[in-house]
Amino acid sequence: METVKNRVTELLNIKYPILEGGMAWVGTAKLAAAVSNAGGLGTIGSGNMDAKLLKNQIDTIRKLTDKPFAINVIMLNPHIEEVIELIIQEKVPIAILAAGNSSKYISKLREKGIKTLAVVSSENLALRLENAGAQAIIGEGMECGGHIGDVTTMVLVPKLVEILSVPVIAAGGIADGKGAVAALSLGAEGIQMGTRFIATYECEAHENYKKKIIDAGIRDTIITGQKMGHPARIIKTKFGKKIAKLEASSPEEAEEALVGSLMKAFVYGDEERGSFMAGQSSGLINEIKSVKDVIEDTMDYIINNKFSK
Repeated sequence: METVKNRVTELLNIKYPILEGGMAWVGTAKLAAAVSNAGGLGTIGSGNMDAKLLKNQIDTIRKLTDKPFAINVIMLNPHIEEVIELIIQEKVPIAILAAGNSSKYISKLREKGIKTLAVVSSENLALRLENAGAQAIIGEGMECGGHIGDVTTMVLVPKLVEILSVPVIAAGGIADGKGAVAALSLGAEGIQMGTRFIATYECEAHENYKKKIIDAGIRDTIITGQKMGHPARIIKTKFGKKIAKLEASSPEEAEEALVGSLMKAFVYGDEERGSFMAGQSSGLINEIKSVKDVIEDTMDYIINNKFSK
């Protein structure tokens, strides 16, 4: 399959305009390398990592691929200053800044030659980050897994395309070529998928995590953390329902129960204490595939529907 040439692929120096979502815990160097090797942009989800942990991941991905990769950095990371310095020191090719206003870091990264993208869930923040120097904006609709905004992909993406001059990448609810073509028809120049890459052979998540996604319907997610100011979409489980009830009666107890819950899902597949973060697109995923097959199947559909350029 030939390289797709548009502003996203040329900016990121990748073959196809497909990005891996920056998933904490799930977005390991191994999974990111598989995405990059298959022609997309693999992303290490740094989550709350400190510089030492992230350095190990960077060393690992450089042993597994010579293709471009990204580090996703969330503004909530208590170690963010040292993480930004490490990205600069290691000359990481691409940084994706998410979960908040990242204006203060964009120019710092770009001055060091690091291509810098930003994830948004609103048009106001998108404009602010474009003005701060973001080279592309990832518009993430509320269908996505993990931390969410309150606007759908179908509404957010065309609005961003209308008001921004930098390329827009669509995220949230996309799990296959049909979703990709829909996003591209809205004016996006690339797509980002997260949940679809969890249900792959290369993903290091516990098999229970993958099975939850495969077995889920389109209504089998729940939003936790709303009353605490950080809503997140997870697969509906006993734990998720418990958190929803606790939020109404004891937000402090709910917040305490959520600490480490993603790790418990990823490492142990723990259904009693784990948050299986995943998007509504879980209901569209029916089998585990290789990363290569996910990307090639998506691109086949895009090209056959003439949205590759």
